Amino acid sequence: MPELPEVETVKCGLQPVMEGRVLTRAIAKRPDLRFPLPEGFGQRLTGRRVERITRRAKYLLVHFDNETVLIWHLGMSGRVLIFTDPPPPEEKHDHIIFETDQGATIRFNDTRRFGFMDICDESTLDAHPMIAKLGPEPLDDAFDGAVLAGRLKGRKSPIKAALLDQSIVAGLGNIYVSEALFHAGISPKRLSHTVQGNRAHKLVACIKDVLIAAIAAGGSSLRDHRQTSGELGYFQHQFAVYDKAGSKCPGCDCKDGVIQQIVQSGRSTYFCSRKQR
Repeated sequence: MPELPEVETVKCGLQPVMEGRVLTRAIAKRPDLRFPLPEGFGQRLTGRRVERITRRAKYLLVHFDNETVLIWHLGMSGRVLIFTDPPPPEEKHDHIIFETDQGATIRFNDTRRFGFMDICDESTLDAHPMIAKLGPEPLDDAFDGAVLAGRLKGRKSPIKAALLDQSIVAGLGNIYVSEALFHAGISPKRLSHTVQGNRAHKLVACIKDVLIAAIAAGGSSLRDHRQTSGELGYFQHQFAVYDKAGSKCPGCDCKDGVIQQIVQSGRSTYFCSRKQR
């Protein structure tokens, strides 16, 4: 599933072609994605001007001139493609199509249909069921070691599971949690409540560094993720541990240090037991 860097990459691709533009057509090729689309979906968005596009956790938020917001989740396989010239023929899984008054076409292609779209009023956005319980944004200046330590206090789950909990910190997923824990030297099995003080500060710094580097690389393309230009992301070439079980640990000077793979809460975790404590 796309994580924060992939969604941020899509947001940055959409902003130049959608912000300030009027949607001349909003077309739903089917009545549902993961959930049914809002009633009158196309009619409610056609003719509306996009004021701005933001991101909250793994959600794209498209803000319109009538103070409504399109909440957009890419799901497991969702891809967003932008065409500023006449577009090619539609593909089988192009489920949602937006056209702007500047002639741009934006297509949401979702093979598995795990993505979704909903529309709400700006005033009720923070109370929306998908938004209300989200934790702090990891790239916000206000998110620091003290904030993370406070949210982990008293929690006895492994730190890997805690960081995947969107109510503790928003937007992180399996890839970037594994990478950040490695760079921070923290075992994914360490109990959450013990990540305090300098350990929490270091972990936050590593989370931010990994996310910033991933955004700069256009995200990670393992299966479905593409940038809005159609290009792959490139951060997978910078992985230190993710999906590298059995490889030599890049952070060890011992001869037999290798990356291990374990399963936590049904998800694969990659780490070095010598470097991460």
